[in-house]
Amino acid sequence: MKVVDLDTGAPVPPGTPGMLLVKGPNVMKGYLGCPEKTAEVLHDGWYTTGDVALMEEDGFLTITDRLSRFSKIGGEMVPHVRIEDKLQEIAGVTEQVFAVTSLADDKKGERIIVISTLSDEKLAPVVERFAQCELPALWKPRTNQFFRVDTLPILGTGKIDLRGVKSLAASMA
Repeated sequence: MKVVDLDTGAPVPPGTPGMLLVKGPNVMKGYLGCPEKTAEVLHDGWYTTGDVALMEEDGFLTITDRLSRFSKIGGEMVPHVRIEDKLQEIAGVTEQVFAVTSLADDKKGERIIVISTLSDEKLAPVVERFAQCELPALWKPRTNQFFRVDTLPILGTGKIDLRGVKSLAASMA
């Protein structure tokens, strides 16, 4: 295993998050009949997992997120989970009422979209407080990028359906 920089592919120092790559006899040889897809994830025998991880000095590995839960905005990687967590905290709720995704943006590459099940009356003060929180400005979507839905798309496993969230966002934005 090794952890590399998300942009350059260069190894990162211990304790620094990056893309997790794995290599060994247990790693697949490729996607059957899909050489293009194989070329996207296999390089010199290293498989790109899509997981963001950090490795400690002692070799202990922590997977912190999935790359699909990030957006690249103006050249910076923006973590969707951190935005969701902050919105949940500000709203003071324990059940998930926010789902963050991104859509293409001509100026910055991508833009953050937030889907929420909160009523408009409850969402407005959360959005206002979120705009004032300590997260970087680049991570904060404009107020017109928050959309209300009755329910968040859920997979059979009980997890948020990220493709469903993106599709919903695309239809609403």
